[in-house]
Amino acid sequence: MSVMTPPETKQSFRPQGVEAGVHLYLSGVEGDSSDLLGARAGGLPLQFSMVPVTEWIDPNDLASAAVAVVQVDADAPASIKRFEKLARLDDKPLIAACYEPPLALVRHLLKAGAHDVLPLPLSLDDLETSLAPLREQAVKAVSAETIVSNNRLVVFLKSRGGCGATAVATQLACRFAAAERQVGREAALIDFDLQFGDAAFQLGLRPNLTLTDMIEAGPRLDGPLLRSAMTQHASGLHVAAAPATMLPLESLSNEQAIAIVERGLREFGTLFVDLPANWANWSLSVVARANLVLLVTDLSIAGLNRARRQIDLLTTQGLGDIDLRVVANRFRKSLFKTVSIADAEQALGRKIAFTITDEPDVMDAAIDQGILVGEVRRKSSLVRDFDTLDGAICAALRLER
Repeated sequence: MSVMTPPETKQSFRPQGVEAGVHLYLSGVEGDSSDLLGARAGGLPLQFSMVPVTEWIDPNDLASAAVAVVQVDADAPASIKRFEKLARLDDKPLIAACYEPPLALVRHLLKAGAHDVLPLPLSLDDLETSLAPLREQAVKAVSAETIVSNNRLVVFLKSRGGCGATAVATQLACRFAAAERQVGREAALIDFDLQFGDAAFQLGLRPNLTLTDMIEAGPRLDGPLLRSAMTQHASGLHVAAAPATMLPLESLSNEQAIAIVERGLREFGTLFVDLPANWANWSLSVVARANLVLLVTDLSIAGLNRARRQIDLLTTQGLGDIDLRVVANRFRKSLFKTVSIADAEQALGRKIAFTITDEPDVMDAAIDQGILVGEVRRKSSLVRDFDTLDGAICAALRLER
């Protein structure tokens, strides 16, 4: 099992968001098809995979595609069965491509779920014509989802394990979800800490399904399946729990992580993501998609040092302009504290946006009982701090309540 830390693998990190395109699964590129290399059709980029007509295509490979064109050979029954199986496993639009397809085969493929059947070698004009109705449907679907969900992603980073970031994330997300429910919107939290995630535990939830079930679903992950793999808190927050057993960070691919996040964004109005303390390429890609990033740290020397290293990492990877706000957790107003806010801001090279008061008796009681801090003590500094943070997030995401 291995993990990655920013200073050790800085050069290997890349936000790998992939523009959805048209994926072509062909046995070769010849004739007019060679003109499609590097081209776009229907406003989408074309990506080629050269595979024999009878070789199986992993549905997970389709995760980043908007449409797939799969070659079929009329004289190879295995290629026809491959297409039929892909159509059953994935609801993504599939276009069959075949050399001189007989009419009976065209009818069979359309009945099996093909959006269209195109002759080989492919021509850009034919592909454009076939994609036109799909593009119109996609635009309408995206517009409808935008009206419903607004696609807002809030990512929590922790300067180091044990700084209390998950407690901040769960308490804030529940408070946020309860307010959103009052205006007819939903919110969800995904715990992406594959090794030490305990967001569900801190909220007193005992889920039957976890993030593992979402990962294993692969391309079958749709809205209903996503919801079924989540557990709803009394506040209205939908929670995707971390795996029940520890998994290596690399067991989750970039494509899988992004597919889960994007499905969550389509399904819920606001999506919160709690990332692990250690970095992987997929975690950087999730951050790259965020509307708002909350970096939670304590005011210890070690915590601030690691927080600064994470800020520097984002800058070196071209994410320096992302809306990142630092949350100082377990803040004490004592005159005898070791590190002041001014000291912390100088160490980080940026302002501390929010402070969360250190009230361990209230926070620990809330976590032990799986309830919100307001249920432990209604009038506490913690409640006021979370109210302030909730209002600031609402303003940052341009939400009206």
